[in-house]
Amino acid sequence: QVQLVESGGGLVQAGGSLRLSCAASGLIASNYVMGWFRQAPGKEREIVVAISGNGKNTYYADSVKGRFTISRDNAKNTVYLQMNNLAPEDTAIYFCAADSAFINMLTMRGVNSWGQGTQVTVSS
Repeated sequence: QVQLVESGGGLVQAGGSLRLSCAASGLIASNYVMGWFRQAPGKEREIVVAISGNGKNTYYADSVKGRFTISRDNAKNTVYLQMNNLAPEDTAIYFCAADSAFINMLTMRGVNSWGQGTQVTVSS
């Protein structure tokens, strides 16, 4: 059974940084695309970033390009999201996800491995 556990969320002022972690178990990390999604109050869940199993391919939503960086350590079965220059519009619950196909991650189609989410709040 796949389990994804996020950590690292919190309250930060605009312009600040946070680093989220997602610890995975029940899977061989290198075989899975990992992604971070977020959902703000009253809005639909959206993809933020994704990274291929070997770390060579990444996707960034336009809204976070140049500010967020996704990385992974397959030896630790862990994926990281470094978030810099945070803005109030980044406030959301951030979810980690795993899937075997990159297209599934980009479309959220068939992604059935999710973490419980971690709250990120950015004050102005």
